[in-house]
Amino acid sequence: MKKNIAVIGSTGSIGTQALDILGNYPDSYRIKALAAYQSISLLEAQAKQFSPDEIVVIKEEEANILRDRLMLDNISISSGSDALIDLVTDKEIDVVIMAIVGFAGLEPTIAALKAGKNVALANKEVMVAGGHIINQLIKEYNGSIIPIDSEHSAVFQSLQGCRDANEIRKIILTASGGPFRGYSAEKLMEITVEEALMHPQWKMGDKITIDSATLMNKGLEVIEARWLFDIDIDKIEVVVHPQSIIHSMVEFIDGSVIAQMGLPDMRIPILYSLTHPNRLETNLRSLNLPELGTMTFEEPDLNTFPCLSLAYDAMKAGGTMPVVLNTANEVAVDLFLKRRLAFTDIPIMIKDAMESHNIIENPCVSDILNVDAEVRKCLYKRDGALW
Repeated sequence: MKKNIAVIGSTGSIGTQALDILGNYPDSYRIKALAAYQSISLLEAQAKQFSPDEIVVIKEEEANILRDRLMLDNISISSGSDALIDLVTDKEIDVVIMAIVGFAGLEPTIAALKAGKNVALANKEVMVAGGHIINQLIKEYNGSIIPIDSEHSAVFQSLQGCRDANEIRKIILTASGGPFRGYSAEKLMEITVEEALMHPQWKMGDKITIDSATLMNKGLEVIEARWLFDIDIDKIEVVVHPQSIIHSMVEFIDGSVIAQMGLPDMRIPILYSLTHPNRLETNLRSLNLPELGTMTFEEPDLNTFPCLSLAYDAMKAGGTMPVVLNTANEVAVDLFLKRRLAFTDIPIMIKDAMESHNIIENPCVSDILNVDAEVRKCLYKRDGALW
């Protein structure tokens, strides 16, 4: 029987790659629904290719444009956040691919889990801001989350067959090091937006590419791993692996290390998130180890790239501090991309926001939303005055 798939964030990097790989398996998967913020021309092309039953466009004016372009009675087009919640809770949807970038993915993920859905999660900020809530919802409503991020998919795959979490000694997340690996702090002060968007291994959206350049992406992944695999943050390590062939590893208490390897291609973890515990054959290029030749590893430079340390600090502080970390990072990256903030000011803005925050312990969803809104408003208000 075909699985009905909803792709939330279909016009982004993960969304387009998900549709690309799923298009190869029309007998196994049907794209029942698409959702996007804008990018109407691309959304129009996706609608014509996959003929979904429903499309949600967050911006109403963009939804009206799409209706005029498609003029198809068999596709329902709606707009707004409420329509998105209705989409992810549709009883006919089997799997929700959550590929929205940033904090915006939290509420639809919560709604999908409350509806008992299986969520293929590419949005790490959901777990960073509300991991404790997400895990409780999974238990309460019998939904599930399978990670799409290459690192967390690697850990998830490496843990298959592990019958007891006490057997895990540590999780080792690999990082490419980004485009500025080996740079001095002084050299980073001259970085341009264009340079920061040139990732050496992965093709990703702008926000995650900047996060990779600052190593914040790896910091968010550390927090995400803590919740996804219910493991103490002190048992999660990061190692820089520039070739991006080993996507992450798990070391067990007997000294064994299991790693998941493959060429840098997000379509593989996307597909596995849908086929687990089975696998489907692909026509993607295979890993050729003799051709690769050498793999190298090194410790991250936390002095030059302090964002990774800030993430550990936020998780150890607990409560709403990871929310502040995530929101301040989103604002800082946005300001950098708009050329209103220097690359080296990104961690400074984040640290300042964290130091001025009064932690709320065991936050509920409304606490998380309020803290996000307050931090976002405060930092944007200060833009131009201090930054």
